[in-house]
Order: sequence, then structure tokens, then C-alpha cells
Amino acid sequence: MQRFLFPRWTNPLVGLLLVAGAAGAVFAGAMGGLITDPQTLNVGYQPKQPVPFSHAIHAGQLKLDCRYCHNTVFDAAHAAVPPTATCINCHSPANDEGITALAAVHAESPKLEPIHESWLEGRSVGWKRIHNLPEFVYFNHAAHVNSGVSCKSCHGRIDQMEEVYQAKELSMAWCIECHRNPEPHLRPVDKVTQLDWEPQNGDGEELTAAERQEYGAKLKEDNHINPQVHCAVCHR
Repeated sequence: MQRFLFPRWTNPLVGLLLVAGAAGAVFAGAMGGLITDPQTLNVGYQPKQPVPFSHAIHAGQLKLDCRYCHNTVFDAAHAAVPPTATCINCHSPANDEGITALAAVHAESPKLEPIHESWLEGRSVGWKRIHNLPEFVYFNHAAHVNSGVSCKSCHGRIDQMEEVYQAKELSMAWCIECHRNPEPHLRPVDKVTQLDWEPQNGDGEELTAAERQEYGAKLKEDNHINPQVHCAVCHR
């Protein structure tokens, strides 16, 4: 039987395939590192907003509840962006005679001009979304806050931010870690929007890590909380 020989033109092809394979491995490794890097996941993302709204003043100093502006968070999958009417409740513009229809906190401030223009022209303010998830990811705000997961767990101390930025990585691994061990994040539902709240022992001291875990475990059992980790939970 005659031995089969590959044609000579295939010799360079073998080298080319080896180079392509090595390049593919380097590319896959680099992309994997970039995709999971916190900076790639937008940690610290802080777009410039049309109005310099200070959460540190409104949610921190004035103690406005998150639900005053984001009023759908306990009932819907999405936390609503406040309409201009919500802002106007406190920041009503003055007319030509200097009279305001509602409350007039800083009515003449140039920083509020986009709000006043929005109100007079009947159009929305162009707020820029900060916390973005991929379109193939389903996240339900109501399911989390009604289970006792505070805004703080995903958004950080919003009440201390002069301008809001993305404080957490919001990656799949980060979410799964919380679903597997939700106890440190659980609190009574009526404390969800009280961002500076922490459970305390009988002496008025904050709980240790072990005590916090035990406290969360009791809430999890009492409220029948059973977070899932299979793919269909988020990828529907």
C-alpha cells in the first residue's frame, strides 16, 4: 500500500494554525480578564447629569426616603426615574411676578433651570442612567427590597454621595455570591431604605460578623426567603 504524503503547500499551513491557536488563547485570556475587571464593569462610572442633584443633601441631610423619588421600587421590576413634577413639588419656578405655584426652594438657582424648562415645556429631563445591566439580564427591584435587601447592598451609601456613581461591580459572580449567602444583606423590610441602619445587640452595639450572619439567617427563615442560583432566574 502506497504511503500517503501531504502536499508541500500544507507545511506553512501547520505553522499558521499554530500561530492562530496561540493568538486565540492570548485573546481569550485577555478578554476574560477585561470582562471581569471591576473597571470594565463600570465601577466608579459617574456620568455628568443635566442637574447636579445631591443625594447627600436630599437623602442624607434632609432624610428624604428613597421612595419619594423612586416610587415604584417596591411594586415593579424597575426603580422609576422621578418625573419633573416630583422635583417641582419643592422647586417650583417663579412667574414674571415672582410668585410660585408650589414650594419655592432655591427658585432662582441657575442649577435648576433644566428642571424649570422641563416643567414649562412639558418634556422630561434627560437624566443619564448610571446602573446598567445587559439586556439579557432580568433584575427585579421589588423582589429584592420586599425580601429585605437594602438599596445600600447594590448601590452603596447613596445618602453620602454628592453625585451618584456606580459603587458595586454588578457582575454575575457578584450576584451569585449574594444569592448563595444573602444573610449579611438581609434586614427588616421597613429598614430597607434607611441606609445608615445596622442591627444592634441588647447593649446597643453593632453585631459582629458571626452575629450578623445569624441575624440574617433568622430573617431568611422567618420570611421564607430562598434565593435561586440557576440560570433561568436572571436569563429568561
